[in-house]
Amino acid sequence: MRTYGCQMNVHDSERIGGLLDEAGYAPVPAGQTPDVVVFNTCAVRENADNRLYGNLGHLKPLKDRTPGMQIAVGGCLAQKDQAAITARAPYVDVVFGTHNVGALPVLLERARVEQQSQVELLEALEVFPSALPARRASAATAWVSISVGCDNTCTFCIVPSLRGKERDRLPADVLREVDVLVAQGVLEVTLLGQNVNSYGREFGDRAAFGALLRAVGGTGLERVRFTSPHPRDFTDDVIDAMAETPAVCPSLHMPLQSGSDAVLRAMRRSYRSERFLDILDRVRAQLPAAAITTDIIVGFPGETDADFEDTLRVVEASRFAGAFTFQYSPRPGTPAASYPGQVPPEVVAERYGRLVTLQDAMTLAGHEAQVGATVEVLVHDVDGRRGRMDGRARDNRLVHVAAAQGVRAGDVVETVVTRGGPHYLEADGALLAHRRTAAGDAWAAGRLPSTPRVALGMPGVGAPAPLSALSCR
Repeated sequence: MRTYGCQMNVHDSERIGGLLDEAGYAPVPAGQTPDVVVFNTCAVRENADNRLYGNLGHLKPLKDRTPGMQIAVGGCLAQKDQAAITARAPYVDVVFGTHNVGALPVLLERARVEQQSQVELLEALEVFPSALPARRASAATAWVSISVGCDNTCTFCIVPSLRGKERDRLPADVLREVDVLVAQGVLEVTLLGQNVNSYGREFGDRAAFGALLRAVGGTGLERVRFTSPHPRDFTDDVIDAMAETPAVCPSLHMPLQSGSDAVLRAMRRSYRSERFLDILDRVRAQLPAAAITTDIIVGFPGETDADFEDTLRVVEASRFAGAFTFQYSPRPGTPAASYPGQVPPEVVAERYGRLVTLQDAMTLAGHEAQVGATVEVLVHDVDGRRGRMDGRARDNRLVHVAAAQGVRAGDVVETVVTRGGPHYLEADGALLAHRRTAAGDAWAAGRLPSTPRVALGMPGVGAPAPLSALSCR
């Protein structure tokens, strides 16, 4: 299975893995030819289609000489291109979309029996992907979706047309899944949604996301994260929940997209730069050590030199710990693709270089300021050959830690930062503490968490039970 794109695709791939496990498939050992190859695709990243068709082309000779081998293509690009995939690559056996992930095993079997390609794409979600079984990729961390789809109308974004309108998962179902993960030793959960902090709108509870943060933080998890919020819906009750719930990590990804109010208006982003900076001020007032990251698009249609200077000004004022920066490129099917004033590529590239230089300098300065600080690191990878371990601090900064005897992936260590690098922290000294965890035990045994099928998970008539009651079960 090959996964491209965002965290939501990674989450969906875990569900696909769980479905295939349930259907009797097993991951193929390294070096062996698979019976089934699944591509979970992205339509947002540049050249996503070229990447898919290039990979399919490389795979065709193997399929030709392997009787019975099947290829399935799912995800956002499949939802967008639909039957065009089998037109360009007729040897693909199954095409499925973002709304029917759970149909893959049936479609594979139908393609095998009927000896012809199966294309099935629904226009609306029937079952939350989180209601499907999952094969998790990590013993210590997990993604938990709280909503799917998006009700925003950003002019550069194709996600709403591919993922549909926002659907909120019942809080009881979210907590049930988290409980299963905690029982299996998972230490950290990231709550997922295209716009997590609008959670609850569907069942009429505007304060639901802050309440959910508190409830998930009370399940026994050590770390709770969420991504991605929208500045329009980011309210003080969420900041209060972050500050008052010890398990919620002091990290925040807050997409800016542009520092120009004129560009934000053209993007149909329903906030302005002053509002954005005010949110950061309020977060830092309660969480002074919070590491805040962002997304920024350079060269949106109509962006002037003055607009770009506004972006640099806001970035400098925001003091981001890091940024995902993108050069704008038109996406077919989005309003901005046909906007006048498309910025010449050479101008976009020059502005992009200036932005990256500024942000890299700020990131490095922030990391250098961490030197001497004691950090708690959840170890993700142990590499004896390089003599180091990699993990994440509570504020989500990547930390390279000197290897130590007996530490496993999934364990928690405390150490002192000795150097701030451009995209990471280094801790070369002896550990201050090492705590063995159930996640580390699972990693050592080659055992990964899994979650079974759960209830449908769609809101029914009326609002669900209050979270305050659900969290006291």
